[in-house]
Amino acid sequence: MGSRAFALYVQAHYLYLKGACGPSAGLVEGVLSMGAARYPIPSIYLHLVAVMDYMSLKQTDKARAHLLAAWEIARPDDLIEGFGEHHGLLGGMLESVIKPGWPEDFKRIIDITYRFSAGWRKVHNPVTEDTVADGLTTTEFAVCMLAARGWNNPAIAQHLHISLATVKRHLSSAMQRLHVSRRSDLQKYMLQ
Repeated sequence: MGSRAFALYVQAHYLYLKGACGPSAGLVEGVLSMGAARYPIPSIYLHLVAVMDYMSLKQTDKARAHLLAAWEIARPDDLIEGFGEHHGLLGGMLESVIKPGWPEDFKRIIDITYRFSAGWRKVHNPVTEDTVADGLTTTEFAVCMLAARGWNNPAIAQHLHISLATVKRHLSSAMQRLHVSRRSDLQKYMLQ
């Protein structure tokens, strides 16, 4: 079941990338309900793709529940690599949930994020050939991902536990670096 669970994570991630977040979340929920929890690493990855799905569907309570479930599995054995690998797709959930409760672990996750993404950044958006992540901080990246998914500034501020002015500053700075003048243009950089 462990290797099958991981294969189903890959399928769910593929569905997420195709924009089929509902079917992806359903696949994850089904796999988890069939006993995947006995296998910690696939379970962590399955919960993380569920976070991605539910954030895209703007169901933050479900996303938070899956993030905390993954964290509960990962933390005792320090299996935090997956959190760093998925940072940009988690819609600011690490900043919202992990950073306030476990600030030292959050710093380690961000270190993993930067190490993991060094090569990935070069091919982030093959359609536009842009290296979006290179010039952005992890918080700017999270703010841009949420904005690209249609979140408004007050919702982003509330979700990330930062002020509205901070959201505006991060968004403005990121858009300037990306040479983007409209929020709608963020989609081609962040979601392609």
